[in-house]
Amino acid sequence: MSSPQDNFCSTASSYMTRRRVIDYGFNTSMTTRAALLHKRVRHLPELLRPGRILGRWLFVGLMFLAFLTMLAKFALLNSLQKLEPKLIIKRHTIMNHLRAYRVLQDSPNSVRSPPSTQKFPNSDIWMKPESDNFFKCHQPSRSETRNVKATNGYVLVHANGGLNQMKTGISDMVAITKIMNATLVLPSLDHASFWTDPSDFKDIFNWKHFIETLRDDVEILELLPQEVAAIKPLHKPPVSWSKPSYYRKDILSLLKKHRVIQFTHSDSRLANNGVDASIQRLRCRAMYEGLRFTEEIEELGRKIVNRLRVNGEPFIALHLRYEKDMLAFTGCSHNLTKAENKELRRMRIKVKHWKEKNINGTDRRLEGLCPMTPREVAVFLEAMGYPSETTIYIVAGQIYGSNGINALRDKYPKVYTHLTVAKEVELQPFMNRQNKLAALDYVVAVESDIFLHSYDGNMAKAVTGHRKFEGYRKTINPDKYHFVRLIDQLDSGQISWDKFSSELKTLHRDRIGGPRHRLPGESPRVEENFYANPFPGCICEKSEAHMSKMSSLPQGQASGLR
Repeated sequence: MSSPQDNFCSTASSYMTRRRVIDYGFNTSMTTRAALLHKRVRHLPELLRPGRILGRWLFVGLMFLAFLTMLAKFALLNSLQKLEPKLIIKRHTIMNHLRAYRVLQDSPNSVRSPPSTQKFPNSDIWMKPESDNFFKCHQPSRSETRNVKATNGYVLVHANGGLNQMKTGISDMVAITKIMNATLVLPSLDHASFWTDPSDFKDIFNWKHFIETLRDDVEILELLPQEVAAIKPLHKPPVSWSKPSYYRKDILSLLKKHRVIQFTHSDSRLANNGVDASIQRLRCRAMYEGLRFTEEIEELGRKIVNRLRVNGEPFIALHLRYEKDMLAFTGCSHNLTKAENKELRRMRIKVKHWKEKNINGTDRRLEGLCPMTPREVAVFLEAMGYPSETTIYIVAGQIYGSNGINALRDKYPKVYTHLTVAKEVELQPFMNRQNKLAALDYVVAVESDIFLHSYDGNMAKAVTGHRKFEGYRKTINPDKYHFVRLIDQLDSGQISWDKFSSELKTLHRDRIGGPRHRLPGESPRVEENFYANPFPGCICEKSEAHMSKMSSLPQGQASGLR
């Protein structure tokens, strides 16, 4: 009898012999092959049993799929990285077209807060000047309330010029009326200036607010009382830049005699300096608080500001005074064609109250007295470090010249006006009303993150002073005298771009609307305008004693003393 071990060896030897025959024997009979196939099929369920070979196949398959997924992810990320600049450009292009027509569900009574500059590259170019040590001080003392005794007479005012000239003039007339202890009747506005706007006081200003705000300072009436309505008023153009003594003596005597006096001009009729502190404060209350625009104007102005800040981005309000009337008035024809220059000259000759007729525009530009061209503004902004995606809102009328605004828009494509930000239905009440449109732009300019003016005209002065009054919001005042020389050197290849940019930044380091005393002059005509810089007058600097007292008080009480 054979042992188990012998049987196992014999069986194993026989199995190996048969396997070699199956694997390599091509002469095996069909019967043998059929038997082998039957045996393998019989064992197939065992091979597919869970936890055995099938589990291994599933594991290998899943690992292979994971490997393919990783390859696809890396390929996709690589493609997106290459396409990212194009996608960003495409996004900005789409936003440029949609931004102006997007209507936000904002509260019409509030304006989006200025965005934090910390989240923007080169945030220093958006930062306001340091002014923590300064505060408004325009409120009246108890002794300054108006005398309620019988009035010395009634003052009618014809406010002349454009919107901002009329606005500052009316503020002066409030102060002058106070000086004479008189009664002011709601002013009439100029309808015969360049724009021939038919709007009157109530169309532009909130007249009830005007009367109520100043009631403790001056009596203001909507119309002349019946008892004096039939009196023919004395028409009088006051002397420009007069001291209060002129009104207390010369004009007051005329007022008492005639009872009703009509000032035919209101612009610059009160001196910038040498005026009682109480009168200076009143000028600011009238200008910055009393002369509020109608709710229609204020509301649309707030909407425009909110739309410009829709992505939380800051924006520049640019007073690009490159308009036909200003170019004709100044005689500046740089960058214009000969035909355009002739057209401006014809206009200058035609307007009788423009005294200068023959002007050398080249000399005037070198003196820094010309409005900057759209191309000069673009170069200026780029040199100051503002990127091409900066949002710019134009607070001006139609830009003159065959090239128009193109030179600016080529560098800064996100350029808007009220025509492109406001909806057509919203602008319907403003059509053919240039003073109302100017009032709308004034609201946006005061609330902007940066205000830049290319010409130091009436709007530039009024907005600049208002922004100082509201906490020294950043306002860039270009040094055009040095700028035109630098850009001419740049264009002629005498200096490099880096040197040009560096010198321009140095020139404007202290020209961003920070606190400084109003500059006196040899004559009132050349000194700094009161409404362009109401310090001193309506803005005060905290003394060391005041600051010490403020720091020792609780926060709520301290804020009430500012």
